[in-house]
Amino acid sequence: MKLTFIGRQMTVGEDQKVLAAKKLAKLDKFFGPDGEATVTFRYKKDKEIIEITIPYGGVLFRSEEEDATFQNALDSALDTLTRQIRKNKTRLEKRLREGAFPEGEAAEEEEETFFDIRTKTFPAKPMSVDEAILQMNLLEHQFFAFSNAEDDNRTCVVYRRKDGAYGLLIPE
Repeated sequence: MKLTFIGRQMTVGEDQKVLAAKKLAKLDKFFGPDGEATVTFRYKKDKEIIEITIPYGGVLFRSEEEDATFQNALDSALDTLTRQIRKNKTRLEKRLREGAFPEGEAAEEEEETFFDIRTKTFPAKPMSVDEAILQMNLLEHQFFAFSNAEDDNRTCVVYRRKDGAYGLLIPE
């Protein structure tokens, strides 16, 4: 697997790169040598945060974990990624490399083959991003889809981030 290391407001040490490469080698059985992973290291107050992103076969695998040390955060992030892959095994088998899941391997968290989807409709009047954030807060939702009056009435999504800030998703 090809690895890219990024340090946000820090320099990633060679020992951190070697440790991450060694641990991420466990994911080679799913992605093979042509997989690419981006590993981002950063600090936040007294926590060390690691983020692993792996785009593969049109699917984006991502895990962000914080802990007292990068090594513990890396272990947690790898567990999360492995759990995501195993949980979605049946849908991912077609996209991951051949032989990623050996025959007869029992998944710890086998999923159902269908989703229980609840459908909602809502009026999509054109509004600004600020109006959409206000509406989202009034509804006490984590995200809000709207028709963006400032961007050719494209359907966009505003959302509340973990750090309390807001995000905006704009389709290309």
